[in-house]
Amino acid sequence: MVRICSRKQEHNSMSILSLMLRLVYAGKRGNFGRWPGGSLFIYPVPNLNFLSRSFSLVLLSSLAGSHPLFKKRAGMVDAATAEKLEAGFRKLQAADNCKSLLKKYLTPEVFDKLKGLKTSFGSSLLDVIQSGVENLDSGVGIYAPDAEAYALFADLFDTIIEDYHGGFKKTDNHPARDFGDGSVLVNVDPEGKYVISTRVRCGRSLEGYPFNPCLTEAQYKEMEQKVSTTLQGLSGELKGTYFPLTGMTKETQQQLIDDHFLFKEGDRFLQAANACRYWPTGRGIYHNDDKTFLVWVNEEDHLRIISMQKGGDLGAVFRRLTA
Repeated sequence: MVRICSRKQEHNSMSILSLMLRLVYAGKRGNFGRWPGGSLFIYPVPNLNFLSRSFSLVLLSSLAGSHPLFKKRAGMVDAATAEKLEAGFRKLQAADNCKSLLKKYLTPEVFDKLKGLKTSFGSSLLDVIQSGVENLDSGVGIYAPDAEAYALFADLFDTIIEDYHGGFKKTDNHPARDFGDGSVLVNVDPEGKYVISTRVRCGRSLEGYPFNPCLTEAQYKEMEQKVSTTLQGLSGELKGTYFPLTGMTKETQQQLIDDHFLFKEGDRFLQAANACRYWPTGRGIYHNDDKTFLVWVNEEDHLRIISMQKGGDLGAVFRRLTA
């Protein structure tokens, strides 16, 4: 068993096969949205940042604060971190051409309130804002370094989330989980004239670990070991092989590239957030023998779980992921 953070108010122990999928619908501002009770909406989740990627299918600080995970004792930052924060805030304030949501909502009052805080994982406000400070052309500018950050730094996260979502307030709650009736999903292109391939995917985080910006090398290795062991125990249609990026042969690498499965190191925004440290340690790819079920380990999310196949049989793709 791998302990998975299910990204709702309770955190349940579950195997990878019983991961809870939530699909998001196309909202006013992008891929974020509520989970409509009794309805199923499908929308592809694009490559965004940790605000949208790592928690694009999750419940944020308005709910998280009530969970025991967020009751751990937080600490205070050291002098070196405090100095970097002050310098970063001055840089942000002086950047007249910066249009990020970070710049908009990190007011002097909010900064003074949050600058000394630290989560039980050791994450500070610097971990949240450093990518947006380094990359002044960011659209959002913040990354969540761990799950607690959404609650501890809520004065910043809540306002940015509400703006980004176009109205999801800190007092709003997601409806109960509902996969809908997957049997009503059909092949949307039965004659194969229009759809090349179909995929449904979700992201998940392992409970008890920070997100990539604050993961240590030892934690990367430990997570990979836990996940790869579990994946290699799968059977039936999901039976397959795990390929660690560390030590990967050129032949295997080329095959994964040809299959469009291989992921690469993150962009400058992720790098500035320290989300690419120790690359490629702790990263890897699992796929089943039919190459219709994939798991990316520690790419940007802890886990990216993907069901896919050629053609337009959306029902088969969805049911493979949610069975």
